[in-house]
Amino acid sequence: MISADKLDQITQRFQFLEAKMAQGGGDIAALGREYAELRPVVAQIDLWRALRRDLAEVEALLSDPEMRSLAEEELPQLRARLPEVERALQLSLLPHDAADSRPAMIEIRPGTGGDEAALFAGDLLRMYQRYAEARGWTFQIIELQETELGGIREVVARIAGEGVFARLKFESGVHRVQRVPTTESGGRIHTSAATVAVLPEAEEVDITVDPNDIRIDTMRSSGAGGQHVNTTDSAVRITHIPSGIVVTSSEKSQHRNREIAMGVLRARLFDMERQKAANARAADRKSQVGSGDRSERIRTYNFPQGRMTDHRINLTLYRLDQIMQGDLDEVIDALIAEHQAGLLAEMEG
Repeated sequence: MISADKLDQITQRFQFLEAKMAQGGGDIAALGREYAELRPVVAQIDLWRALRRDLAEVEALLSDPEMRSLAEEELPQLRARLPEVERALQLSLLPHDAADSRPAMIEIRPGTGGDEAALFAGDLLRMYQRYAEARGWTFQIIELQETELGGIREVVARIAGEGVFARLKFESGVHRVQRVPTTESGGRIHTSAATVAVLPEAEEVDITVDPNDIRIDTMRSSGAGGQHVNTTDSAVRITHIPSGIVVTSSEKSQHRNREIAMGVLRARLFDMERQKAANARAADRKSQVGSGDRSERIRTYNFPQGRMTDHRINLTLYRLDQIMQGDLDEVIDALIAEHQAGLLAEMEG
């Protein structure tokens, strides 16, 4: 049941923000952010209240002999809409992850499986690139280390666009592949894995990095197989001494590399803080989706059967070719729905 008092508080807060912004007082940027967050919630509240008013008015017409038939015709439609609108309102009231609207850093590394794991990591990179392209997002590779066979030792990329982190945050974990490697002459199916980490981009206000805590080294940029891609020592490696995090960037501009590497470092440190907070909240419960455990096997891609299984929500789809081409919406929508169902259950409990 939705608390009327809570809805009144939200509406009053929204009206206060609207008046405050019209007067031009206070921190306009902060007020604007809160106003933008509350606007869709208040719109959903207004829709729910209007539907309940309509329902009450039509029900009252049942006692009017002249209007009764018209009311009986309209009532089923209104009653059928109410649960749908109530659910939409409940979803709008769920705890909001402030990072959902941010760009994301995605890191992909091969796990067990040698050359085949590195090749699969490359397949995952292309899958996410195609998904980003389909959604109109920008996909910028920040650091890429390739193997001689065309696989990937490590890749770090930045993805920007509407709702990037909200849609990609459940991709973190171990992705397992079952297929016959191109390097296998006997036709045997091998099992390999790659690890994906999706981090929300951090701003300087989120994470302050003490200059005394980092060591910055410059080095020669190199591509696949160690081939030099330029002749200047422009690549930058930043080591965060307290955490042991090492970040590199190999663009042609050394200044730009420092900026990129610091951005990745802040994202990783911000993610560590978010993980600590999430672990503290989850001390008394284990969320099936979005636990953020990078060592958790979340998905299996079985090429001989054309099957993809997400183990967290027991979802199996037999259209692996399309998924590897970046058609991920069905999987991601199911993960988001499961996450929201868990939050609703907690809120109602």
